[in-house]
Amino acid sequence: MDTAISKVVIVGGGTAGWLAACRIAAAARPSAAHPITVTLVESPDVATIGVGEGTWPTMRATLERIGIGEAEFLLACDASFKHGSRFHGWATGAADDVYFHPFTPPLEADARALVAAWQAEAAGAAFADVVTPQSQVAGQCLAPRQRSMPDYAGALNYGYHLDAGKLAALLMRHATERLGVRHVRDHVIGVDRTETGEVIAVNTRDTGAVAGDLFLDCTGHAALLVGDVPFIDRSDVLFNDRALAVQVPVAADSPIAAQTDATAHAAGWIWDIGLPTRRGVGCVYSSAHMSDDAALETLSAYLGSAEPITPRRLTFRSGHRDRFWTGNCLAIGLSAGFLEPLEASAIVTIELALDALLDDWPTRETMPLTAARFNTLFRYRWDRIVEFLKLHYVLSRREGRYWQDHRDPASIPPRLAELLALWQHRPPTRADLPMVDELFPAASYQYILYGMGARVPDPGPLRGGPLPSFGPIAQRTRGMVATLPPIRAYLDACRAASQPIAMEHMN
Repeated sequence: MDTAISKVVIVGGGTAGWLAACRIAAAARPSAAHPITVTLVESPDVATIGVGEGTWPTMRATLERIGIGEAEFLLACDASFKHGSRFHGWATGAADDVYFHPFTPPLEADARALVAAWQAEAAGAAFADVVTPQSQVAGQCLAPRQRSMPDYAGALNYGYHLDAGKLAALLMRHATERLGVRHVRDHVIGVDRTETGEVIAVNTRDTGAVAGDLFLDCTGHAALLVGDVPFIDRSDVLFNDRALAVQVPVAADSPIAAQTDATAHAAGWIWDIGLPTRRGVGCVYSSAHMSDDAALETLSAYLGSAEPITPRRLTFRSGHRDRFWTGNCLAIGLSAGFLEPLEASAIVTIELALDALLDDWPTRETMPLTAARFNTLFRYRWDRIVEFLKLHYVLSRREGRYWQDHRDPASIPPRLAELLALWQHRPPTRADLPMVDELFPAASYQYILYGMGARVPDPGPLRGGPLPSFGPIAQRTRGMVATLPPIRAYLDACRAASQPIAMEHMN
């Protein structure tokens, strides 16, 4: 009996749908006995929701795998570079309350020795400023790479800021024009299923039935294919449920911020993302702790706007499905779940879901086993994201009911509470995060803990290895600051280099 999975149907476009189409089509082997075909069904009338303007460094490998050049991506998506996230006012709210969570890990050393060396050699300096050059390179709005480097290589680990709508458009063109993806623009009016619940086909208004072996639900919050799977609400841990978003034009010669800025306020935080032509700014808040009018005033004050602003209003519920893969249908993107945009986890969950699918491509016979393993892995990953986001709030010493409620032990996941108790006596280590491919490694927890002023544990009775020297890091920082180009200059050079090519195509 033929058990091959060869007909893939993706329902829904946007970042999730088109990333899925590109990854699967690019990985497909045309000479296979049962070559994979990819069909994406997308309603012509339903606007897609941009799932964020920030990526993790994983996006570099994703783009390389699907065959999009880095300069093409940067120009098509109005994109820029991201070195990490900078947090303002999260610990105390004081004017000097700032810390950085970079993408580049500290120099390789035992965690106890690293922290002890920081205290001994650089007392008073910010942890991230001492253990990696990245925060200081970002602070000067410098690119993480030279244009002469191969695509997706860098002097530092980096991600991107981008226009999510333009990313989806680029992926759609790439999928349909270069990778052979079939694009059906039609309304889904029904779903045919077997008695056991597997999807046979999606019925469309004008095209008719679109049959497949494997279906990917990328329909966003509508979750057309997996909507019956229970949703696990995580708002008891993460309180924010609303956001006001605006776009702010910037001068053509202004520096481009090299990190996402996250500024705490009385009942949430404000994101600020720099792109070449604009800033994306949004006020995230908890409706149980702040009114819509107060949030609007908070955003206006941040922008220093004397004129009334008309932001886009977003409501959301932090949580995820109980199962992500059920039968022959896999939920990816907003269909699988959503958490507030702190630390930009939306796009990376899409990328990781596609990695897992392609790394263990199923047959009809193995699909139940593959689905069970996928569900176990991604339940673990969603739990870890929830805990890591909560860490930012638990460590805060700010006053006010919102911040006090976040520190209420009843709202802290038990595993995070245990780790916080351990970290009063030693730094976070790999032993605390046992998975081979943890979303947030021990270094990320170190950056948040010591950036927010958590107690630095005593060295303890055991040797943690030789204390590392930070001299080479300081030297490397000076070299990078002297040689890496400003992001604006880098992107202007990319644009100038692309113009002769564009003129050639026109002729």
